[in-house]
Amino acid sequence: MPTDIRLRVGAAALAAFLALIPLANWMVLHVGTACIRGGPCVVPVAPGLLAPSGVLTVGVALVLRDVVQRCLGLGWGLAAIVAGTLLSALVAPPALVAASGAAFLFSELADFGVYTPLQRRRLVLAVLASAGVGLTVDSIVFLWLAFGSLNFLAGQIVGKLWAVAFSVPFIRLLRRVAPA
Repeated sequence: MPTDIRLRVGAAALAAFLALIPLANWMVLHVGTACIRGGPCVVPVAPGLLAPSGVLTVGVALVLRDVVQRCLGLGWGLAAIVAGTLLSALVAPPALVAASGAAFLFSELADFGVYTPLQRRRLVLAVLASAGVGLTVDSIVFLWLAFGSLNFLAGQIVGKLWAVAFSVPFIRLLRRVAPA
């Protein structure tokens, strides 16, 4: 595909990636089927499983960072991680600044570390494997630092996996737009 399409897809992915960060930080304290006093607002992600509502956007953000790297290059992928970490720390509610910033940084670096070596040969596998690692790291770091508990860990992981699974058809399409 032409380079201009690749650049437009990459720029759109970067913009969406950066937009999801403040949205996730806002949602975790304002959107949900229930809001726990001193804790997050939660949503059901499977029968009997609740998760902080930000999971709905974080799973997509992990995939979008992979798209940024695929379309714009390694440097832009790393720049997106740095910008996202700073943005996360700037927009997170005061009680969540450290948790949000640290979770974002560590999860995106884990995602990057898994995605980078796999993406040239097996794009869908690279996205799924890197997102799986990234969302697990994000969930553990965020829940522990924000709430001192891993009570919502299973829900966090399942919720983010839903978002990643939803992205698979788009990743298959990406292979045509941005071949290795």
